[in-house]
Amino acid sequence: MDVALTQESATTPAASHRITIIDTGEKFECRDGESILNAMVKLGRKGIPSGCHGGGCGVCKIHVEGGDYRAWAMSREHVSVKEEADGITLACRSFPSSDLSVKVLGKMRKAVIRPERKYGFV
Repeated sequence: MDVALTQESATTPAASHRITIIDTGEKFECRDGESILNAMVKLGRKGIPSGCHGGGCGVCKIHVEGGDYRAWAMSREHVSVKEEADGITLACRSFPSSDLSVKVLGKMRKAVIRPERKYGFV
């Protein structure tokens, strides 16, 4: 499919949406057409598992608590029809249509929600 670029489309930046990780209070931008996982990985935090990026491994399970998004097909082994209806999805297969508030679930939770380390004498 050929898409003609106009002067306006070549210079207009893609819209983005603010994603808030409720568990940590972190906020990051996610461009239109970018998966939530790809935007999250850009935070540059070590330990964010990104798995297969195809919806088959379930590592990037999240609960969208606020906002609108669209989701591509994902393995029912990791997200049931009921869970999906309740806002649970895989970040690699989900694309925001508005600002979102999300909670991290499953295997990714351990990497994102790290307890604060205290050093020295208490």
